[in-house]
Amino acid sequence: MTQSTAAAAFPAQSIVNPDGSTNRIWLSSYVEGVPHDIDVNKYTSLSQYFDECINKFRTRPSFVSIGTEMTYDRLDRLVKAFASWLQSQGVKKGDRVAIMLPNTFQYPVCLFAVLRIGAVVVNVNPLYTARELNHQLKDSGAETIIVMENFASTLQEAMAGTKIKRVVLTQIGDLLSDGMLNLKGRALNFALRKVQKMVPAYKLPGAVWIRDALQAGASVKLKPADVNAEDLAFLQYTGGTTGVAKGAMLTHRNVLANCQQALAFAEGQLTGDAETVVTPLPLYHIFSLTVNCLIFMALGGRNILIANPRDTKRVMMILKKENFSGITCVNTLYSSFLDDPDFRKRDFSNLKLAVAGGMALQRSIAERWKEVTGNSIVEGYGLTECSPIVTQAPVDISKPGPAFTGSIGVPVPSTEVRCRREDGSWANIGEPGELVVRGPQVMKGYWMRPEDTANAIDSEGWLATGDIAVMDELGFLKIVDRKKDMILVSGFNVYPNEIEDVIAMHPDVKEVAAVGVPDEVAGERVKVIIVPRNPSLTKEDIIAHCRKNLTGYKIPRIVEFRDTELPKTPVGKILRRELR
Repeated sequence: MTQSTAAAAFPAQSIVNPDGSTNRIWLSSYVEGVPHDIDVNKYTSLSQYFDECINKFRTRPSFVSIGTEMTYDRLDRLVKAFASWLQSQGVKKGDRVAIMLPNTFQYPVCLFAVLRIGAVVVNVNPLYTARELNHQLKDSGAETIIVMENFASTLQEAMAGTKIKRVVLTQIGDLLSDGMLNLKGRALNFALRKVQKMVPAYKLPGAVWIRDALQAGASVKLKPADVNAEDLAFLQYTGGTTGVAKGAMLTHRNVLANCQQALAFAEGQLTGDAETVVTPLPLYHIFSLTVNCLIFMALGGRNILIANPRDTKRVMMILKKENFSGITCVNTLYSSFLDDPDFRKRDFSNLKLAVAGGMALQRSIAERWKEVTGNSIVEGYGLTECSPIVTQAPVDISKPGPAFTGSIGVPVPSTEVRCRREDGSWANIGEPGELVVRGPQVMKGYWMRPEDTANAIDSEGWLATGDIAVMDELGFLKIVDRKKDMILVSGFNVYPNEIEDVIAMHPDVKEVAAVGVPDEVAGERVKVIIVPRNPSLTKEDIIAHCRKNLTGYKIPRIVEFRDTELPKTPVGKILRRELR
């Protein structure tokens, strides 16, 4: 649809008023009882939020790791001890502390300890190469890092040029229970190091074991930290898909606002005595951190931590006796779970909420999930710079929704969105444009990058997302695609998500990615890279399938098959830039 025809089709549906304010037309689509706005002054810090959760649910199990439960009360004790130790070592408000841990008990303990003393959490992907880790440590200026021993050799290689002067080491079984009675944890640590040989040799002189730090910290009095809502809580690094990874500066207010926004949407939906959520996405990722860790804590939730979600067989063993009520995944993880026969046979009677984010949810996956579980996947949209949630499909578990709508929902409370044309003017309803966001969850800016910050956030507080979206008359949004991923074929815009969604519907396709490749005649042509389920799948099969579902210029000219999975980010998002 061209700009002129879009305007003609929706002449009275602009959401922009003459004074530049927006009509929040999406509010009429909220489920009854969901507030239009949140109280951004309810909390002063994430430490206050944490204390409230602890005091409400002290006797409940908070996290589950390797078949062992940790109560909210034990979590609180360990957090206080580690926070006291950090203070005793000179870590103070504003200092950056890197956390390089998978989904284990150590992560929430270290997370809340750092936040409690007013220091800034720098979340680090444990699978980083030494080069990637070196960049993040140097860029953030972190002086302290907590790292799983399995990745200590990477840290050793990455130390040059950084400011790191405190290293805390831990093994995966360290916190399964307290003290020397931790027989299960010690046995597991021995097996990983001596039997499975999963700990490469390393030398980190002066490193402290977390067990020793906790023991020392338990006898030190914690000094209250003067933390306010505008203080930095996280340097949350972007994935770096558009260049060098940048640290999004998220304040306590940013993250707390996003928690309240999501909780407002879930009001009355998750009200069991102890909801159980499965956390296969890494907690160092902002989606899992906010949704699974922080939000479910406010519900007194029991959080099952999955350290390696790609080991589907082990995940199924962990979930064998669990009747979970919530799960969050990206599209590729939902696909891998649905491919597992044991998962398809399990009892889903307790499942209330399945949430997708991080990448586009494909129709084929959504429909298979609905068929297997009886529940729809709730799709949302967010980005690191927004803590991360911007939009979400309204949640009403009393009225099962359709398997797939293609929508990312509507803006959450206290959030404004618009779609912006190439010339900077505002798009009409039904007209594609770059999605821009304004709300209390939008980051303060990029760490030490004022030019990047100015390019991302304008003088009125609108954050440019780089995503092309379209809004309908009820305020529901659809992402057309990433602005930078758009393919231009003979002057026509082709959006990879659409191509991928169509091809993924073919029963013999396991994974697919679409990219643009140079063409002397058309400028660009569409190329697809496919991992087949059935080795007999041919290019002709794919083209025939596409011809039934796509107009001519969108049909791939090049079809490549691979027998190994496509390159992905740590949370399972396919990296089109690598495939180009």
